Amino acid sequence: MIVDLNEPRSEPLPAYDLCIVGSGPAGATLAAELADSSLSICVLESGLRSPTPNADALRQVTSQGIHIKEYSRERVLGGASTTWAGLSSPLDRTDLEARPWLPHSGWPIAEQELSPFYAQAAERYRFPPADFFADEGFGLLRERASLRSDGTVAKWQAVQEKVFLACSDPQNFGREQRRIYEGKAIDLYLDASVLSLEPDADGGRIDGARVRTRNGREHLVRARVIVLAAGGIENARLLLNSKGLCPAGLGNEHDQVGRFFMNHPKNYHGILHLDHPSGDVPYYFGCLYKGFAGYAGLCLKPTVQAESQLLNSYVRLEPLFPWSDSQGVEALVLLVKRSTFFFRRWKEKRKDDVVTLRDYSETGDDSDLQNQRKTAGAWLGLLGTIVLDIRKVCSYAFYRLSRKKPKIRRVRLRNFMEMEPDPENRVTIGEERDPYGTPIAHVRHACTPADERSMKALHEHLAHEFESLGIGRLETTLQDARPWPITQDASHHMGATRMGTDPSSSVVTPNCRLHTAENVYTAGASVFPTSGSANPTFTIVALSIRLARHLEREVFPDLLGPRSSAEAPQPSGSE
Repeated sequence: MIVDLNEPRSEPLPAYDLCIVGSGPAGATLAAELADSSLSICVLESGLRSPTPNADALRQVTSQGIHIKEYSRERVLGGASTTWAGLSSPLDRTDLEARPWLPHSGWPIAEQELSPFYAQAAERYRFPPADFFADEGFGLLRERASLRSDGTVAKWQAVQEKVFLACSDPQNFGREQRRIYEGKAIDLYLDASVLSLEPDADGGRIDGARVRTRNGREHLVRARVIVLAAGGIENARLLLNSKGLCPAGLGNEHDQVGRFFMNHPKNYHGILHLDHPSGDVPYYFGCLYKGFAGYAGLCLKPTVQAESQLLNSYVRLEPLFPWSDSQGVEALVLLVKRSTFFFRRWKEKRKDDVVTLRDYSETGDDSDLQNQRKTAGAWLGLLGTIVLDIRKVCSYAFYRLSRKKPKIRRVRLRNFMEMEPDPENRVTIGEERDPYGTPIAHVRHACTPADERSMKALHEHLAHEFESLGIGRLETTLQDARPWPITQDASHHMGATRMGTDPSSSVVTPNCRLHTAENVYTAGASVFPTSGSANPTFTIVALSIRLARHLEREVFPDLLGPRSSAEAPQPSGSE
C-alpha cells in the first residue's frame, strides 16, 4: 500500500513490527527481502514518487573541506538510485582485513561471510555475478586489444587491474520494488520526513519515529524495530537529533556517531602519452559487453600496499578525444539517454557487440549538467548547448554511429581515492536548521597525508610501468601539487555509524544494531568501517540481505518460521 502521509487521516497510524526509514538501495532491499514474511512492515520515504521542490529543500547540508553535493542526498522514492550510473564492484579482501599500518581498519565480517550475500545481490537485484568480474567474464576482453605498441597484453608488476561494472540499464530501486509497495505486504508512506526517534514512556527503548509532512502534519510511527536506511550522512544526522535516550544523540554515549566519515575523493590528474596511437582498448577505456557497461581500473597489488603501507586507491584510464569535455556532447548524451525507447532499441541492436565508450559522459558520471534539477526551459537549453558546440557534437556522433575508430594518442587519469578512517572526519549538527526546524548536518572531511601519499605512490608505480612496458609516458605533477587537487565528492558517503565490536570505537554491532539501543539498526554505507575504492552500492545491498536474515532468525523468531538455506525471496523484477 502506498500512502501520501500528507493526506488527512481519521485514524492513527498502526503500530508495526518493523519500520524502515528510507527507500534507497538499503531500505528497498530490506523491504523486498522481508516482504514475503508475516511481519507488519512500513517504509518511510521523505519524498514522493518524483522530485519536488519541498523535498529538494530538505537535502540541505553544509560542508567543510570536500564539498558535499546536495543532489547526492536525494529525497525521492528510490533515493540516490534514481540518479546513479550503476557502477559496482565488490570490496577487495584487503578492504575487509585489518591492516596493521592503518589505524581503525578491519571489518568484523570476513570475506567468506560476505561473499554469499554478494551472490544473492547479483541473483535478485541485477548486479553482475562474481565470475563476470573475473578473467572468464569481463577479463576476456584483455586479449581483444592492448595498450602496448607490440600489441601484447601488459604484464603488470606492482600494478593490478580491478573491474567495475554496471547494468546497461541501471537499477532504480524505487521503480523496481514498486510491485512490493503496491501489494499488501508493505506500507509505504510518502512525504514522511523523519525528524527524530522517540523513546517509550519508560525511557528504555525507542518507541517510534516522529515524522512530518509538507503541510506540517506530524505523526509518531511506532514499531518494535526501526532500521535507519536514509543514507551515509542522514543516518548520523537522525541519531544526533534524537536525544531522548542520550543528550548527545541516540547511540552517541561514546561520541562516535558521525565520526570516521569517508568518501572516495576523485578528480582528473595526469596524462598518459601513448607510444603507439590506439584505436580501441575497450577493456581499459570502457565498453558495453553482454548487457553490462564496464572498464578495468588500475590499483596497486595488496603486497605492494602492505610493503609501503598504502591505501587501496585506483585510477581509471580515460581516452582524450577531440570532443572531450564538450558540454554539447554531454547534453546530447543526456538527451539520448532520457529518450528511453530509442536508447534501449539502439542497445538492443548492439547487444552482441563490444561497444566502446566514446565519451566519459556516456557512463552517467554525476556531473552538474546531468544531475541538477531542470525546468522545461533548462531542457530546451540543452538543445542550444548542442548547437553552440555543433562541430564537436558532429565529430562525436560520426564516431559513435560508425564503425570507424578514432586514433587515441593521449589518455588522462581519473583518480579515485580510498580515505583512511579518521575520527576527525565527521558529521555533526549545528545551529542551522532545515525548513522543518531540524538541525541540518555539517560534514567536515579532507584527505589525510596517508591518503595523499597512497595516490602519489600509485602514480609513481604507474609511471614506471607504463614506460617499462612500452605503453607510454605519464605526465603527472601530483608529487608537488598544492593545494591537493583530488577533492571532488564522489557521492559515496560512508562510515559515520561504523560497525564494530567495541562501543568505544564504533556505533553499531556486527549485525548493524546500535550498541546502546536494542531495537534500532542502521543500514547502508554508513556502517562501513573502511571504504576501499569500490562504488559502495553492491556492498550496501549485500549487507541489507544479511541484515534481513539476521532480523528473521534472531529478532523476530516468534513471528517467523525457520527459513532453510535454500529459500530466498523471488526477484521483484523491473519495468
